[in-house]
Amino acid sequence: MDLIWGIILGLAVLVFLVVVHELGHAIAARRNGVVVEEFGIGFPPRAWKKKLKNKIVFSLNWLPLGGFVKLQGENDSARGKGDYGAATFWQKTKIILAGVLINWIVAAILFTGLAFSGLPKVLPDQFVIDSDATVEVEEVQIASVAESSPAEEAGLKAGDEIIRFAEQPVEEVEDIVRIASDNAGEIVTIIYDREGVEYSAQTRLNPDDTNDHLGAGLGQRELITATWSAPIVGVGTTAQFTYVTLQGLGDILGKLFSGLFMQLSPDEQTRERAAANISQAGDSVAGPIGILGSIFPAAQSAGLTQIVFLMAIISLTLATINALPIPALDGGRWTTMTIFRLLKKKLTKEREETIQGIGFLVLMGLIILVTIADVGKLF
Repeated sequence: MDLIWGIILGLAVLVFLVVVHELGHAIAARRNGVVVEEFGIGFPPRAWKKKLKNKIVFSLNWLPLGGFVKLQGENDSARGKGDYGAATFWQKTKIILAGVLINWIVAAILFTGLAFSGLPKVLPDQFVIDSDATVEVEEVQIASVAESSPAEEAGLKAGDEIIRFAEQPVEEVEDIVRIASDNAGEIVTIIYDREGVEYSAQTRLNPDDTNDHLGAGLGQRELITATWSAPIVGVGTTAQFTYVTLQGLGDILGKLFSGLFMQLSPDEQTRERAAANISQAGDSVAGPIGILGSIFPAAQSAGLTQIVFLMAIISLTLATINALPIPALDGGRWTTMTIFRLLKKKLTKEREETIQGIGFLVLMGLIILVTIADVGKLF
């Protein structure tokens, strides 16, 4: 049941963030004289539609995977009144990048709200205003439980907070690792807190697993809390995470392409390193299946703070990736338009559709590969 609710929650968040993105395009288009023909939630086939007073068709569609906005004369070569193609270069730039901007702003707003209530600290040098920030370290929590492990036999679940372990107080993850190692193979008592209720359980630890006698993933959250500086922290965190996201994408692409080229080497050790690089690149990304089937169910069990934090990260990721000069994405469309303008060549409908179509096929291929990897992780 947790999985089902996690999937529903994940779908709602993804649809909201994509619809907000498309709303940015629609608002910018109307403000710059471009006619918006349709604004849809979900993707066709269409389930319901209504023509609004401003003559925009508002539709609800059966595939709940985001949303779309349809502009009049979407090709750069269109020149009719109200066509997107008839807008100036600056107007097109505002329309194209409005979705990126609004996703970035949503992330900053969410991080600001979390800064007031408790923003998870996930980077060692995470942005704060030292004179206003306080950092609260929470109890050690169970992040995941392995099947047929001592943790599972004790009844532990993700989200449980460990208070005492083998009759000793627990303040950090290293305490449990040390105590478990000292008591390997022994029966230990675990005192834990689940949703404000304290429980006690006994289990026999694994005798041989050097680093995992309990059979559970452990975590300990640090929360940053601010007052007057919360809006500054929200914007600063968004900017810092944007840089980290770009850096991470660069690392993933570097490992992927180096791995593909190294696979051509006649040396077996080089090919093994190549396979490891490709595997690391695959483990670092998640598609819709991974987000809905794994990440959101885990975030749901971790509480509202983690859900809002994940929502902010996804919104920021949508903004960052869409800004990249990849055909079929906003940044790619802007880059194509700019290059043809600088070269003083006409961007015909056929050329634009070919460029964006190739980019779309490559993008779909990557999504399929990531989805296959996600299914493999789940099963």
